[in-house]
Amino acid sequence: MRSDAVTRHPVSSLHDGTRPCFEIGYIRACLQTLCTMISRPFVLALIFLPFLYSGPANGILIGFIAIIRQDDLDRSLAVRTSATAILVFIFFQLLRLIWASWRATKTRQWEGPGRILIFLGRVSHTRFFPKQHSFSGRYLMVGVPVGFEGNAGGMVSVGTDSKTGLSSWFSFASHLPKGWFHVDPADYLRRGKAGLGLRGKLDDYLQAQGVDPATFPHAYLVTAPRFLGYQFNPASFWYLYDADKCLAAMLVEVNNTFGERRIYYVLPENDAEGQITDGKKQYQNTRTVFKQSWPKDFHVSPFSSRKGSYSLTTTDPLAPSMAGSRPLSVAINLLSSKGYVKLSSMLTSGGNPIDPYKMTVLDKLTFLTWWWWVGLATVPRILKEAAELFYCHGLHVWWRPEPLKGTIARTASSTERQLEPVFRRYLRHLVEQSPTPLAVNYVASGISENTEELMLSPRAKTKAEVSQELEIRVLTPIFYSRFVYYAHDLEAFFCEINESCTVWVSRPDLLPKLLLKKPTITLESSGLRQYACFKLIQRFRVRPKRIERPMTSSRVKAANPRAAAVDIRKFFISSMDAYVMENEPASAQAAYRSSVLKLFIADRIALGSVQLLEAQLFIIQVVVAWLFCSAMKTRSI
Repeated sequence: MRSDAVTRHPVSSLHDGTRPCFEIGYIRACLQTLCTMISRPFVLALIFLPFLYSGPANGILIGFIAIIRQDDLDRSLAVRTSATAILVFIFFQLLRLIWASWRATKTRQWEGPGRILIFLGRVSHTRFFPKQHSFSGRYLMVGVPVGFEGNAGGMVSVGTDSKTGLSSWFSFASHLPKGWFHVDPADYLRRGKAGLGLRGKLDDYLQAQGVDPATFPHAYLVTAPRFLGYQFNPASFWYLYDADKCLAAMLVEVNNTFGERRIYYVLPENDAEGQITDGKKQYQNTRTVFKQSWPKDFHVSPFSSRKGSYSLTTTDPLAPSMAGSRPLSVAINLLSSKGYVKLSSMLTSGGNPIDPYKMTVLDKLTFLTWWWWVGLATVPRILKEAAELFYCHGLHVWWRPEPLKGTIARTASSTERQLEPVFRRYLRHLVEQSPTPLAVNYVASGISENTEELMLSPRAKTKAEVSQELEIRVLTPIFYSRFVYYAHDLEAFFCEINESCTVWVSRPDLLPKLLLKKPTITLESSGLRQYACFKLIQRFRVRPKRIERPMTSSRVKAANPRAAAVDIRKFFISSMDAYVMENEPASAQAAYRSSVLKLFIADRIALGSVQLLEAQLFIIQVVVAWLFCSAMKTRSI
């Protein structure tokens, strides 16, 4: 039996509270504790468990459980060490920001039209029917000339950092010294292509809309920036100027809480502020007012449908001729399908905007003290008001519909990101096997890079005859996780096109030429594990339910037992399953099997949520790890 006085508390001398954390004795005690733990069965659990359970994060967390179960560990020492590490990390981040601010003072200022500005104001929302409700709060936005990249006074920065991910938090080396408020091109317009910058992404979007970018040589972006890497931006406003520096058009970029995005390209109305003269619109340079209306086709609020229209009224913040700096004023009204104003939103700044180049150190400190929290409070404020509308006013909830063709879909989940490249390669394989001269333009959804690919059949590559063009545009990444449920490709496409609306096809009549009818596929596997997994996939596969959401929370349709159809067909493995087994490498096969099985099992025990299934698995892992460590500790006593 071991002596508790000697081995159980090797660092008890630290409990007198008289020694600071960074003394030599503290370090010596840490090393002594580590050596004591190494001599115990704890090490076996710490090494074994992370390899037993997949995922580095799971392994680390379960390893910590093994640590906690050991009495040899001085837990107060562990808490103090963790607190010290957190404080050092925070202090390091403050040093990085101060370093970036100091470097920013040496950067050259923007010399083009427009100025980098900070707008401090309020945002208000007033709902008129079916229930009256209003609220307002402080709001911060920045205005940046599109084309500027750099740092303005250490406060506002624009551009893409060369270092991304976890390493960016531990490096002083960066070609872009970030300010406290940062505008990243990756957060705007179409996903991906962040290296193009704001101007490049704007030109790319205008060209996709059939507009010559030279029509608008100048542009100005007003947006809610990132603060310490965090951002939730309900709306951004792109002011587009012609060669005479007059406001000629706008882009209104709207984001919802689901990660979806809709961009509206709008031209001004012909009103008193703009007259048509000799085919050219002339604007007053004293105070330009931009007005326009357009139909609503994007789900933003759960308390409103996609019907109705928007009306926008805003002033040019840079009037006259992009040389001014006026207060921000934006008013957006939501009109019902009958033309009544249902909701009114106002964004106004109380005074002249702030030029970050002219701020002193005291100005910056005061500003950050009073305004650092505003962006972080946006989502809690939205949730609070939504709860009041639902519980206090009893408004019905409109369930989120799948996005329409003009909408930028949400970011794909981890499962969808694994299935998308498999589907892409499978589609390419079908095109290459087609005897028809086909040119298939595939547009992916939910990913940032390589979103479009042109696939040519062998006869189309020869260019000896005219190819038939087919565009397959995935509207939402849920299409990838639904496609694997179907055993028949043609059925999958037509159901997802007509019923669930997760994909759009330019010419559905060409699909039979692409999806040739193949002979019945038998399951032939090279290994027992592969055979068992695909046998489970074959057994669990069922045709997915149609995406059909009730109109509001008060109109949930009761299930009709007579309407439920029973599929009596015998389900073999799908064509994509066979493609994966025959053409994909072993690593891709394993990833595909894992993703599909998670989807099918989640439907049965996790309400269809892969995230919930993974949480259930993690809880089981934690319980097993705890019992394992307890058993090892009991054996060592």
